[in-house]
Amino acid sequence: MPPLHIVVVGGSIAGLMSAIVLKRLGHDVTIYEQIPAALLQDRGAGMGMFAETIAFLAKYDLTHTEAGCKSSYRWWMDKEGREIARMDMPSDRTTSWDLLSAILRANFDGLSTAHVPNPPTNDEKGQYIHGVRVDRVEEKGELGGLNVYLKDEEGKESIREADMVICADGAGGTLRKELLGGGEDAERKYAGYVAWRGTVPESKLSPKTKRLVSECVPFHHQKHNQALGYTIPGPTGSIQPGERRMNWLWYTNIEQGSARWEEVMTDINGVLRTYTMPHGKVRPEVWRNQVEEGRKTLPAVFAELMEKTEVPFIQAITDNFSNKVVFFEGRVLLVGDAAAGFRPHIAASTSQSAIQAMLLDSLMRRSNGVLGQAEAKQYEEKALAYANEVSKKGIQMGSLSQFGEHPMQRSSRDPVASRPSDVP
Repeated sequence: MPPLHIVVVGGSIAGLMSAIVLKRLGHDVTIYEQIPAALLQDRGAGMGMFAETIAFLAKYDLTHTEAGCKSSYRWWMDKEGREIARMDMPSDRTTSWDLLSAILRANFDGLSTAHVPNPPTNDEKGQYIHGVRVDRVEEKGELGGLNVYLKDEEGKESIREADMVICADGAGGTLRKELLGGGEDAERKYAGYVAWRGTVPESKLSPKTKRLVSECVPFHHQKHNQALGYTIPGPTGSIQPGERRMNWLWYTNIEQGSARWEEVMTDINGVLRTYTMPHGKVRPEVWRNQVEEGRKTLPAVFAELMEKTEVPFIQAITDNFSNKVVFFEGRVLLVGDAAAGFRPHIAASTSQSAIQAMLLDSLMRRSNGVLGQAEAKQYEEKALAYANEVSKKGIQMGSLSQFGEHPMQRSSRDPVASRPSDVP
């Protein structure tokens, strides 16, 4: 069978994973990314990298780049930094968005970066086009196939013909909203709290903090607050001790529309942000006040991380779930956050993207490189089952942390549980 012409909408992790799979199946694959920058960077700083992502890279990464930092255990501390509990987690891996994206770009279109300077030379290249938005997809009628409607950064419109479209434009994507008809499924729902986030070079940490956190994932819980941190690769992808970065998050409750919300989510240009305050946009006075609050509220480890963070950003925590991820009889699929956006507590967004891509690979190989209607039905059933289970668990974890009484809110003088089975 001749290769299919496939358009992938969105050039982040989910889009790249699916694109690599489809390219390796022998198809002609083009990614359209609406952000005009040739290389996306700093899209969320750190992320968990668990079994599914590790399996994806083992199978599809021809550069064999070491992608993750290892952590031996998770460690819960009280306000004074005293141990409450710890749990061995030798398989935990954490990485950076930049490194994982660079690995995937090297495998898709052969892009050479500081993270991956030597992309594969024996692999067909896909096409990655930035600065172009996909507004909608329509059937071509009796002729078959799909018309993909494009708009570049200057507003010029064009139409691209395709046999298949992968929608990976995220929770707020234009095409996602169009496919879902703008109904309840298309909406992102604010969960009632935000994550203050940042990274610090490992070399800038005090010796005490470096000793405490370099080989573990530290956590701190108190009422309506959670803080955690973990090591991620350095700015050019190094995972060597001393060259890595410490990624941290602090979840705090803020009512949407309140005076506090407007104070925090108004950027340096006076624009009230909806879901994300990007790097470099947090107002200095807002950040100074939050650092001071961190000194009063958090253990010294996290207070130090905040003090040494030069470019913080803020992520409003949201939920989104699509009850339908297959359209046009299997010729258009939702993947990644466009299918379901998980709360970061569960660290499963990258795993979802890997699972969907590998499932797509398996089903299409079974049907001679195409996705028949039976295979499309199986894709939807399995993708929705995973998303539903993980989404519910993430909501449960966030609700317990921010609106309930987390078991790790107790004092360090309570009995130590070295292997807590009840810690989400």
